[in-house]
Amino acid sequence: MSERLDWKNGASGHSFIASFSGGKDSTLALYKAMKVGQAMGLIVMLEEEGQRSRSHGTPPALMRAQAESIGLPLYTAASSWADYEQHFVRLLENAKQQGAEVLVTGDLDMPAHGCWHDEVTQKAGLNLAMPLWEMNHRDAVEEFINLGFITIVVTVNRSLGMSEDDLGRTLTLDYVKELEDRGIDPCGEGGEFHTTVIDGPIFKNPIPIRTCDILRDGDYSFLPLELDSIK
Repeated sequence: MSERLDWKNGASGHSFIASFSGGKDSTLALYKAMKVGQAMGLIVMLEEEGQRSRSHGTPPALMRAQAESIGLPLYTAASSWADYEQHFVRLLENAKQQGAEVLVTGDLDMPAHGCWHDEVTQKAGLNLAMPLWEMNHRDAVEEFINLGFITIVVTVNRSLGMSEDDLGRTLTLDYVKELEDRGIDPCGEGGEFHTTVIDGPIFKNPIPIRTCDILRDGDYSFLPLELDSIK
């Protein structure tokens, strides 16, 4: 039980690096951790070519804009799935050398044993914090929305109840209820959808974006976002 409590509250009083996807869960976890600990930066893993994030397919320029608005440095590494762990651990080791003590992630349903993030933090000599761990999914998304964060749906799995009409929609309490009525997890924890956060209480300014043409790959549809020029 002590290990579990450490996971939930692990950022309290510590310097931390946060694993960041640019989506709602990692953003809410970052917000909670910043309330009790000292943020040192954000880690983003990129696809092999370095053109998109591996988690949500977000272009690095957009993620840099998120990081700049939050006021934190962004640390990236391009990797394949085969060498993902090696590059991730290296980023953690570099963060530790700069004074980080903890890795913060936005996981809700990570198992107590066999947790990948627990394994890699141990390899790097860091502790692990998951502020959203075991949180009720509806409570998590409602807290996120009520705090004033703005996020839009950028990826949907059409085989899990989502459709291309969901792409570009802003996550609101009414929309969350609609998703639940459709039998969809309000956090998308089953892989139903992913989001990109463009504003909120830890952002100094909203992220200017423009949408591109929808892309498709099997059951997935993607709404690519690009950083818009600030007029």
